[in-house]
Amino acid sequence: MSEALQAAIARQRMLLQGRLAGQLGRLVEPCRDLWGDRAALEVLLDSALHELPACKYLYLLDADARQVTANLSRQGPLPEHHGRDRSRRPYLAEALAGAEFSLSPAYLSRNQGRPSLTAIQRVTAADGGLLGFLGADFDLRELPLTRELYRQPDQWLQLKGDPAIRGGLFYQQRVESLMDSRIDEVLGLFTELVTDHGVFHGKLHFSSSRATIWSLDDPYRFRVLDFEDLTNPDTRLAYPQRDYPAEAEIPGERVGAVFQSFRGLRLMDENIYLRSGSLNIFNGIVALNFSCDGSHYMRWEEFLDKDMDFWLGTGMSCAAQPHAEPACESAAA
Repeated sequence: MSEALQAAIARQRMLLQGRLAGQLGRLVEPCRDLWGDRAALEVLLDSALHELPACKYLYLLDADARQVTANLSRQGPLPEHHGRDRSRRPYLAEALAGAEFSLSPAYLSRNQGRPSLTAIQRVTAADGGLLGFLGADFDLRELPLTRELYRQPDQWLQLKGDPAIRGGLFYQQRVESLMDSRIDEVLGLFTELVTDHGVFHGKLHFSSSRATIWSLDDPYRFRVLDFEDLTNPDTRLAYPQRDYPAEAEIPGERVGAVFQSFRGLRLMDENIYLRSGSLNIFNGIVALNFSCDGSHYMRWEEFLDKDMDFWLGTGMSCAAQPHAEPACESAAA
């Protein structure tokens, strides 16, 4: 998992923990006052569910983490859970170690397999002694998160491919595809679809002579263009004329340079060559997949800064340099 994604998750957990700790903390004193009276505690928890709209179950445990109430749910009490020993459940570990409040990592619930979180609040006596624990189970899909959308970092990302493909790389050679045979026509049309006809994300599959595109006019559905579509000038008529978006990360006049660089990578070597390449104009990211099944994701400026010598490692024959090709490097940035 990337550091940026971990940071986004940590921020959501911090906000959620602050909110839930306050809500469950307010129940400590009422639970203390009624401790030992199961019926009264269950009435209290049933009422508290209305203040916790995302909560699936509320329950109380004794100091040994054995359940002293039913599970209180929106469908009513579930008495079969009374007496249940939860001491070995992972979400109790921090509470049993002394944490005042703890929030578990996400997990799949045992009964229904739903993504869940469990919050545990210590319940103490007036003198500070431990009475037990208040537990609250939440469906992750219903929690009051900020739902701020995670933004993918812009730094170059390089990923390994299938080891079986990589191991046989130098026993294969590029076979000219239909798209290769008319690559200049294809790239010219594809560039126009992006700059003049509202296509904001396009992927060229050179080996299978097809493309997939996403259009501003219908962004939730992709379309597949086959070789005949990509070499037919009339294909332009099927996509409305659109101004190039001002909010695009890559200037419209540089789109063609990206696709022309795809051409160079496709034809640069008989062993190491581009199988597919894509461009998204709104995040400015170029994605590449090579014959070794290695993948790269990078900003368009960085991509255009690289020459063929970079992708071939030293400018020498790839076949003579089987471990020196950045196109097939195995490290992940």
